[in-house]
Amino acid sequence: MSNVRVRFAPSPTGKLHIGGIRMALWDWMLAKKHGGKFILRIEDTDQNRMEEGGVEHIMEALRWYGLHWDEGPDVGGPFGPYVQSQRLDIYKKYAEQLVADGHAYRAYDSAERLKKMREDLEARGLPTGYDRRHRYLTDDERKAYEDAGTPYVIRLAVPLTGTTTVKDAVFGEVSWENRLLDDAILMKSDGYPTYHLAATVDDHLMEISHVLRGEEWLPSTPLHLLIAQFLGWDPPQYAHTAVMMGKSGKKLSKRDGAMDALAWGEAGYVRDALINFLAMQGWSAGVDRDLYSVDELIEAFSLEGLLNRSPVADFEKLQWYNGMYIRAMSLPELANAVLPFLQETGLVEPNPTDEKLAYVADVVALEQERMKTLAEAPVIADFLLLGDDDYVFDPKAVGKWFKVTGVGDRLRAVRDGIAALSTIDHDSGDAVIRAVQAQFNLEKGGEVIHPVRVAISGRTTGPGLFEIMAVLGKDRVVKRIDRALTLVTG
Repeated sequence: MSNVRVRFAPSPTGKLHIGGIRMALWDWMLAKKHGGKFILRIEDTDQNRMEEGGVEHIMEALRWYGLHWDEGPDVGGPFGPYVQSQRLDIYKKYAEQLVADGHAYRAYDSAERLKKMREDLEARGLPTGYDRRHRYLTDDERKAYEDAGTPYVIRLAVPLTGTTTVKDAVFGEVSWENRLLDDAILMKSDGYPTYHLAATVDDHLMEISHVLRGEEWLPSTPLHLLIAQFLGWDPPQYAHTAVMMGKSGKKLSKRDGAMDALAWGEAGYVRDALINFLAMQGWSAGVDRDLYSVDELIEAFSLEGLLNRSPVADFEKLQWYNGMYIRAMSLPELANAVLPFLQETGLVEPNPTDEKLAYVADVVALEQERMKTLAEAPVIADFLLLGDDDYVFDPKAVGKWFKVTGVGDRLRAVRDGIAALSTIDHDSGDAVIRAVQAQFNLEKGGEVIHPVRVAISGRTTGPGLFEIMAVLGKDRVVKRIDRALTLVTG
């Protein structure tokens, strides 16, 4: 662990989702814990599946989660370029070296022959890997293909005896019989490498010490070990991590919540809550604890804590995390966090004054204990931010409380009691309500509290009535009760 260098190497073939962020997070934490380097490498060799703007999306997502890289396409570094499509000459050099040394060969098979080969193997119930036909071409046959200019791929010449073993940090020692491995393609006919060659070459040249990747790549690892061995290189430490699963029992999909990584922030999730949740999806510090700061996660993280069983992503637990982080925020922090959501819905102007920001802090203080996401703020607090003539009355609440006999007299008495105050706070508002209850000989305070709540908020649920009064202030409470009285028929 004296020279930790890890890489996050996404392919820009679609939106990065939280499974990718989880992998990048573990890479980043490992580097941070040991004073190492976190490298961003773009693996764009599958040109047919490239998505426009994909690289920019990956970078934006990583930055939003605070996963800043030490080396990469935009910041450079000693082992660039960090985009694989800019390294084609490098891959060609090593592929040709493997051919020259007898560890790889050119295969000139047509698509039609390969299709028929697979169909024949399937019909016989055999694995559909390459049949090695062109591994054993005669010199004359090979020359005929070359003279004809036949397109070719370069395939790995896997040994036909012996075993290849990886000592994986998660799954332990795993071995494969070489004879059962496929002669995988290393270079395609278009001059682009496959993942097998490009990743192995780049991991060596970029001096990657640890490779963390999904367990779906474990069966490919012997090919990568053989490539490294044939080129005389020591492989990195591999750690194949268990794939996140959805409640369906299958790999996490959009149906299960595998949204665009940036969509979680847009949905009102706090960055550090997401990091806390993702870090523990397949990793454990070995103690019965859920909540960690980012610094605590870095300190606790180790490869030994990675689990070899797939976690089921529990997004209800993520919502719990989010609520806990919201409640831990200071009021200024929370006000700033919800501000974009309030501005998006028009509840707060684009450039609010300091006075308005202070009011927003007072508003969110009332809702902080109930909020599960930041995006809820416009829904649960709109009545406090809308004008006194603009908040909406719930028709059911009006029907239930404004048609009660005598309710108009009670509301007027509350209005007069509040108007007589110099200012209103929790205790003075409480005193007015109790006085009106006594004035009308009412057995339950709710017979005053509930219609007043509807009058000043338009709804029957929410924060405490006296807290709402204190935030709105005396004049606005009086104005709102006057408005409500126009709807009273009891």
